[in-house]
Amino acid sequence: MMKVRARLLVAVAALGAALGGFWLATQLDRGAPHLASGTWLPRPRAVQDFSLTDERGRAFTRADLAGTPTLVFFGFTHCPDVCPTTLVKLAQVKKSAPLAALHVLFVSVDPQRDTPPVLAQYVHAFDPSFQGLTGDPQALARVAGDFGVAFSRVELPGGDYTMDHSAVVFLLDTGAHIVAIFTPPFDSAALRADLQRAAPALAARAPT
Repeated sequence: MMKVRARLLVAVAALGAALGGFWLATQLDRGAPHLASGTWLPRPRAVQDFSLTDERGRAFTRADLAGTPTLVFFGFTHCPDVCPTTLVKLAQVKKSAPLAALHVLFVSVDPQRDTPPVLAQYVHAFDPSFQGLTGDPQALARVAGDFGVAFSRVELPGGDYTMDHSAVVFLLDTGAHIVAIFTPPFDSAALRADLQRAAPALAARAPT
């Protein structure tokens, strides 16, 4: 009997905590867009300053994110399926997105092979406006960690290798804050609809 009562108390406590968390999230999310294919964060997360190199060999920092909404995806050019499939979807969204100046960034987790010329050829094949970013391993690890992206090198037979990585699309507002995340499977129509819902909230934020 005591064991049953203890379990009941634990269950009640857990339910109370869950309801409390739900109430808090509801209070924080008032006025936030309700996304069908992603999650709008209760609080925006500012991207920390960084220094990488874009596909044209130019320096790219956090300041370059300010002023336009941005979709960010981490991957690598030798990716056999997830990366090209995702970039195709993002290209479709970009062509008909309800956001006037939507920016798409592809951040490489494979700096050994993904040099700026390689990135340029790769990302521009999906959309000429897409940008690719690379850098030294330490800088890329810091940026990935800031976004909460995990990646690792996996050795293959014959001396080749591939990269395991998180397949997440991040939405940044005009002030370089992460405001929403999208996870697979990605659907261009759903992403487009969610961006339309998010547009007023993105426009309301000033660059920082």
